[in-house]
Amino acid sequence: MRLISLQLCNFRQFYGRTIPIKFASGQANTTVIHGNNGAGKTSILNAFTWILYEQFTAAFAAPELLINQRAIQEANSGVAVECWVELQFERDRKRYQLKRKCYATRNQDNSIEYSKTKLFILVSADDGKWYPPLEAPEDVIEQILPLSLHQYFFFDGERIDNFFRNKKNNTIAEDTKELLGVKVLDRAIEHLKKAEKTLKEELQAIGDPQTQKLITEQQKIELSIEKAQAQIAAILNQVKILEAKKKSLVSQLQELSGADKLQQLKNKLIQQEISLRKNLVTIRNELKQLLSRQSYLVFLSSITSQGKKKIEASRQQNLLSAGVKKEFIQQLLNRHQCLCGNPLLPETTTYQNVAALLSQLDSNSVEVATIHLEADINSSSSRLTEFWQELDRKQADINHQHLELHKIEQELEKINSKLRSYPDGNIQKLQAQLDGIDDRLKELILEQGITQQQLNTYQQATHKLSQQIDKKQLQEAKQIVTQKRIRATQESITRIIEVKNRLEQQFRESLVTKVREIFDSISFTPYIPQLSENYQLTLIEQTSGQPVPVAASTGENQILSLSFIGAIIDRVREWSQRNTLMGFDSSTFPIVMDSPFGSLDEIYRRQVAKAIPQLANQLVILVTKTQWRQEVETEIDSLVGQEYILVYHSPKPDCQKDWLKLYGNNYPLVQQSENQFEYTEVMTVKRSEKHQA
Repeated sequence: MRLISLQLCNFRQFYGRTIPIKFASGQANTTVIHGNNGAGKTSILNAFTWILYEQFTAAFAAPELLINQRAIQEANSGVAVECWVELQFERDRKRYQLKRKCYATRNQDNSIEYSKTKLFILVSADDGKWYPPLEAPEDVIEQILPLSLHQYFFFDGERIDNFFRNKKNNTIAEDTKELLGVKVLDRAIEHLKKAEKTLKEELQAIGDPQTQKLITEQQKIELSIEKAQAQIAAILNQVKILEAKKKSLVSQLQELSGADKLQQLKNKLIQQEISLRKNLVTIRNELKQLLSRQSYLVFLSSITSQGKKKIEASRQQNLLSAGVKKEFIQQLLNRHQCLCGNPLLPETTTYQNVAALLSQLDSNSVEVATIHLEADINSSSSRLTEFWQELDRKQADINHQHLELHKIEQELEKINSKLRSYPDGNIQKLQAQLDGIDDRLKELILEQGITQQQLNTYQQATHKLSQQIDKKQLQEAKQIVTQKRIRATQESITRIIEVKNRLEQQFRESLVTKVREIFDSISFTPYIPQLSENYQLTLIEQTSGQPVPVAASTGENQILSLSFIGAIIDRVREWSQRNTLMGFDSSTFPIVMDSPFGSLDEIYRRQVAKAIPQLANQLVILVTKTQWRQEVETEIDSLVGQEYILVYHSPKPDCQKDWLKLYGNNYPLVQQSENQFEYTEVMTVKRSEKHQA
């Protein structure tokens, strides 16, 4: 999971739309967000947990007051105020667009009415378009980063030392079972234990459905389907109009001196981008066909090996016809001459003996069939090798296409930047209009995807209702197989429990090894982390030769908690790598930390600052001016790829302004509000070329 951008609208302190917060990745994998206490750092942390899971951290005060108060007060009575968070991230080379919305309405009596939240998700395809996934948004998120594990990736650093104090040990054990598929096995066992009861219940008479009620409900959904289809048609019409305007603007740019060459190059790159996306779609279709037609060869290896062994054993036992053939003996009798040259006459004893041998020989059909079988076995081994080679070629082609696509996207962005800052004002104006059209097209495409997602939900609902309406008494035939299913369920439970116990033991051992490694790299104490079978994490020391429990300080508890979180992330990454059957590796995971240095002293602050960028593929830290000072800035600054300031606007007439100096520039932290409301805006820090390099 690679974070791309986060944008807020009327979310807590953030009035209106913020600029998109883009997240660093790669070698400079750290994004720093500076802000004073109360400016909105915790709100940004909770924006992640709210959009993904509709959850909040313990430090998030008054979560029911989610929507910006200024926006509510400025809206007319009865007019809904929209609040949303939009997150874009990438996983397995797929880009996800996630958006959670809610509304607030101020009534005539000044009371505020809040709506329920709605979650929408879209996935970009190789053709550059956005589509809703087949699964529900919550299910998609759960597959990427389960809810029970989110506190290990999004957390409040100031309260990290209470991580184990406030969580029951069995809860931590349950959280960690998500790793290596252990939690999946637990759920499988739980479901299987209910299978016997479920099988019996579904054989019972359900009763006559209220057909008329179902039909009425179906008719309502069909109206919603028609409305959604009309919305999609209207969006497509707007897209068509904007595309025509965009084409006209491009033509105007080509006519202007200075921009013509840039625009021609841009058009060439756009055509290359279109071609690459078409190639990606074609290659992926070929990959699907290859897998659907030949992937069965992967499962034949053990079978063919057993077949070869059985054929060889049969030959050694003389069970297969070999040596003298029946046809050869018949030819000798027909010629009346033995192989040694002696005559074979019908009236002689020699002839009768050879004829008797003929009756004892089997036909060579068994051996011929065996030869053909051996050829097929050898052929399957060869085809399996060719299958893997072709699979590697397809994956290499896909990777190459993505790399080329990335290069083209970078070149296009460079050209757009040049056009935006071109000395000719007309060129800047036309490019600004193009940027506006592109932004609007993206919004329309996303809106189309959201509407399509709703349409799919409606269609699934009406299909389900149709099945219920058409359903008849299908229960009688199931009674025959009930007992067989119950026996199969019981045997499955036994086998899965055996596998689960082995995995839990292996995982706990690997986890404690990693916790000790990280703790030792940060702490200067001789203490050793210990993890019990119930996942109770403690510190021990062995200076006397015997393990003795240690009463850890606040700083040591912070480091211990951070070490556990780092170990969890490492095990997640390792699990993902081992379970990547083919193609690229998707084992990338972010950490978002609010005030990650807590009350640590200078030495530990430096050690933690060194360690945390190595714990995850992406690091987002939210810090105050004092938390960023000296050793932290020294250790992390070279790894920073993106940097932002949270500018707090205070309504107090005597508010004390505050500034932060970065790279020779002064950035405001606290400013006087122009109205009676408090609000926060997000400002991008312009890092010098030296720092960016």
